[in-house]
Amino acid sequence: MPISRRRFLSNAALFAGSAAASWAGWRWLNPRPPVRVRYAGLPAGHDVRDGTFQAAPQSEHRCNTLILGSGAAALSAAWYLARHGVHDFLLAEGFERNGNNAAYLHGTLAAPSGAHYLAQPSRESAAVRLMLDDFGMVAGINAAGEPLYRDEDLVSQPDERLLLNGRWQSSLLPAQDKDSRRFFALTARLAQQYGSDGRKLFAIPVSESSADSRWRSLDSQTFAQWLAAQGYRSPALLWYLDYCCRDDYGRGIAAVSAFAGLHYFAARGHSGHTPVLTWPQGLEKLSQCLREKAGLQTLARLPEAREWTFARPASCDVSALSIAEDADGVAVLLRHNTSGRQTLVRARRVLCAMPLMAAARIIAAPQRYGFAGSRFQAAYAPWLVANFALAGFPAERGGSELAWDNVVHGSRGLGFVCATNQFIRRAPPERTLLTAYTALDMADPQSVRRRLLAASADDLLAEAAQDLLAAYGRGFWRRVEAVDICVRGHGMRVPLPGYLDDAPTLALRRHRSRIVFAHSDLSGYSVFEEAAHWGVAAAQYWLSQDQAGFQAA
Repeated sequence: MPISRRRFLSNAALFAGSAAASWAGWRWLNPRPPVRVRYAGLPAGHDVRDGTFQAAPQSEHRCNTLILGSGAAALSAAWYLARHGVHDFLLAEGFERNGNNAAYLHGTLAAPSGAHYLAQPSRESAAVRLMLDDFGMVAGINAAGEPLYRDEDLVSQPDERLLLNGRWQSSLLPAQDKDSRRFFALTARLAQQYGSDGRKLFAIPVSESSADSRWRSLDSQTFAQWLAAQGYRSPALLWYLDYCCRDDYGRGIAAVSAFAGLHYFAARGHSGHTPVLTWPQGLEKLSQCLREKAGLQTLARLPEAREWTFARPASCDVSALSIAEDADGVAVLLRHNTSGRQTLVRARRVLCAMPLMAAARIIAAPQRYGFAGSRFQAAYAPWLVANFALAGFPAERGGSELAWDNVVHGSRGLGFVCATNQFIRRAPPERTLLTAYTALDMADPQSVRRRLLAASADDLLAEAAQDLLAAYGRGFWRRVEAVDICVRGHGMRVPLPGYLDDAPTLALRRHRSRIVFAHSDLSGYSVFEEAAHWGVAAAQYWLSQDQAGFQAA
């Protein structure tokens, strides 16, 4: 249901002194742990938007291929190109190395500061399956032809628990009831069904889903509207579905498309008990594997030669300030993120693998590509991802055992994951990292982003710590050595109703010139499989063009 003014004002205590309630009684006797607040992509992103960096380039160069960005799509393209013998390209890292796959380091420990797991990919996610096999993570194939993954890459048990009425339970669904059984029986059937065009009703990547109008029409309403029309009333089920949508999409059932809501449960075709793939550093592990397999060399600065050629793929800590295409190529103004040096590069071709809302700001003649009239700016969910470094483990209530994913029923937060989950069963480490996730969906995204920029470190700490305090009480702070809070103002694109047929998005998917686009935004929501799909699709297009040119010659 739409948020009321009263509820908004009560929730607006977030970022308005709520820190006092969370740890005031403790902080008078103990120093606050060191807190670092990082704004992903800021302030540099706003400086680019506002034209602050615009200046005459200090040098001009030419190159064959530029990849703009270093998230999952960019690195997937780099991996695929290198795998097929193409090495002459430069990857411009952008404002955050690895994008939403970035990790946080604390001494010898690592934890995600963005995405933290990968569901076992379905057959339609062929590129991701190929990647995982390339990385040596596939241990074998079962009788059904499905890959079996190494134990060390699968989440350890216990994998999840829910704090409900002061007690932990193993299932995130608060209770089984008639509605929940009916809903999951439906999604189990949908996971195996095909549309009138012979394609799966719900597939990942979403572009492989059936175009059958009976099911695609679900995208005209919110998930909450569809659930109400189908007679789902169970508070336990509705809370759980809302939690899942906030966790994967950044907004709840009252905001996301009904198609997206069902897609979450029906697209992969696995049972709810299929273990996910995860690593201490989250999906930074996959980014690192992609870099290694692509053979990416990291350059401290851009080459000085006028003509750039790379015998081995290269990356550099630079960001694009402007992109302009003409008949001869693509002129990209790059800025070194540390030195500020600006360089104009004329590339034969460019893969734009940055978020679409960012690309729309810096590309010349954006209407040529499909940006005009898009909803990109309004469709991104803000997030907090906070890492708490602990000396030892806090006491668990009721003899419960710390799980990988720990969720608090009824909370605004999304719970916390334990980075050392893979190690605990072997030998409990002396220190651990707990990563708390919060999808800030209590008001419209623009309002929340403004509040985030004005919030104090104490206010952000209070919001980030709410689930940990619910689980452990104020004594939790005695274990905390340091806190790192990553503010992701545009954390992910949300699949709002109408996202499947959003004309600008479809135009960007189809666009082919010297610029090709690749980002999970092209799918309307943010998961690794979608980003990898678009990165590989762009690389395949380039390879086909290279082959066509070779044959013509």
